[in-house]
Amino acid sequence: MDHVKWINSGHKEDNRIFSSEIEAKEWAVALYPDFVAYLGIQRNVGYATPDDKVIKHLAVFFPQWADYYNLQVDICTEKLQIDGQTNQKIWTQQKI
Repeated sequence: MDHVKWINSGHKEDNRIFSSEIEAKEWAVALYPDFVAYLGIQRNVGYATPDDKVIKHLAVFFPQWADYYNLQVDICTEKLQIDGQTNQKIWTQQKI
């Protein structure tokens, strides 16, 4: 997780567990501008959320978004327990 730019902007949705797949997907898509701003300058980018649905969608979107910049990335994930709540992280690791 070295040199990862974490995109968590302080929106209430960052810590939300969405009630449906479509809401989680829409939220993941809405993060696109934040992520590509950093992917375009050759940085690893990550996001943390308690919602595994968002993680699932980002795992699909990250490689697609990186492809726009002709970047090859691996997707890394981690689950953490914080104050009794499961929080998940997902981030890119650019291939050299």
